[in-house]
Amino acid sequence: MPVGGDIVEITYNHPTLGSGVIYPKAAEDSTFDPGGFRSNDDANMVDGSGEMIDQMNRARWRFECTVAWDMNLREDLEKIADMAASPVPADWTFSHINGTVYGGKGKPVGDIAGNGNAATFPLIVAGGGKLNKISG
Repeated sequence: MPVGGDIVEITYNHPTLGSGVIYPKAAEDSTFDPGGFRSNDDANMVDGSGEMIDQMNRARWRFECTVAWDMNLREDLEKIADMAASPVPADWTFSHINGTVYGGKGKPVGDIAGNGNAATFPLIVAGGGKLNKISG
C-alpha cells in the first residue's frame, strides 16, 4: 500500500562547511525528481514518414520541500546560502515518514529566502546523476 506523508529529516555533509540536519515543516508538499534520462514531449518530434523522433536528454535530480527556520539558534538559512555559494557539492539524504531514504550529491539551487512570519523557507536541492534510493 502506498504511504504518503512528511519528510522527517534532511541531512547534509559538506567537505568544507560541515554536516548537519534540517527539519522540514509538517504537512507540506515535497517533490522528488530522481533525474536520469528523459524523452522530449513535443508533438512535432516526428519525421516526414510519421515515425517518432526520440529526443533524449539528461536531467539532474531534484528535491524540493518547505523547511522550518529557527533564526535564533540553528542558522539553517545561512548554512544553505553558504552551500549554494560553494562550487563543491555536499552529500544529502532525505528521509520520508514511511522509512524510505533517498540520497545524492548536490547543492541548494534557486532562491533562498526565509519567511519570518511562518518561520519557514523553501529548500530546493539538485545534483548530477540520479537521486538514489538508499533504504525503504
